[in-house]
Amino acid sequence: MKIAVLSIFTAWIIGVAIGPLLIPLLRTLKFGQRIRSDGPKRHLQKAGTPTMGGIIFILTAVITVFIWSKLTDEVLLALGMVLGFGFLGFLDDFIKVVLKRPLGLKAREKMAGQIILSVLLTYLAVNVLGRGTDLIVPLTGVKWHLGGLYYLLAVILAVGTTNAVNLTDGLDGLAGGITFLVFLGYAIICLLAVKNPPMSDLNYQDLAIFSAALAGGCLAFLFFNRYPAKVFMGDTGSLALGGGIAALAILTKTELVLPVLGGVYVIETLSVMLQVISFRFTGKRIFRMSPLHHHFELLGWRETKVVYIFWIAAALFVLAGLILLTL
Repeated sequence: MKIAVLSIFTAWIIGVAIGPLLIPLLRTLKFGQRIRSDGPKRHLQKAGTPTMGGIIFILTAVITVFIWSKLTDEVLLALGMVLGFGFLGFLDDFIKVVLKRPLGLKAREKMAGQIILSVLLTYLAVNVLGRGTDLIVPLTGVKWHLGGLYYLLAVILAVGTTNAVNLTDGLDGLAGGITFLVFLGYAIICLLAVKNPPMSDLNYQDLAIFSAALAGGCLAFLFFNRYPAKVFMGDTGSLALGGGIAALAILTKTELVLPVLGGVYVIETLSVMLQVISFRFTGKRIFRMSPLHHHFELLGWRETKVVYIFWIAAALFVLAGLILLTL
């Protein structure tokens, strides 16, 4: 527990120190966010706010992990996923902001990159780290041995998680606050796994440090990203965070618990899916705008009210996930 607290504190200090150095650089390079014209009108004033701020917590996590962890294979794999997905997001942001192509990477290019990274994560976890291809069913202790089918499920989970975090990143402080709570939850899960490891050969204390480092990085990022935001994380940050969560879910064998821990991500993603399906087949929209956080904005809620309520919901989902694991 002490090392996790130290990791959070270290990451927070480093992140708060890096932010004032990086944000002016992003502004000088004119890495400014473009705002959707079909969104809430109050968001138009955010145009030009520096993006790619996810670099803050990515650097913070890397430095903190190097300070406190033993750099075991499992931590290097998880950190590699953060860097890999973060680089994919950086390419997307760079094309949007610098090359002035509003859509960034083509959908098939981004999806291909996510699938390649997810396959790599799954292959290395199963065949190098000895994760196996079983799923632990919450509340029962039953293990489903899926064989080759596990690869498909794990890839879907990893791709879905990165995109879900990306969809949630739409208001000042929203994704950063929610993801801080999810990583805090995973730090606790990893600490609990030290005494009862789902994989006997893995160093779960190191994974707790990794998770705590990202939690502290997200907390530091909120110092600059809370309303009114001085910087946005961009796809650089949201994809990196999603990659880190997916790696933790696979290495802690909590794939079936992740939808509870990340319940807000699930709701945000479902709101987009339902909106698309409804409009395609009926020509009508269920929500005023998706993802769901924009729906509440268009109902007249203040941006800060939406964010705080979603944070509370995220905290309850994380608590529910932790309870589910301990029953």
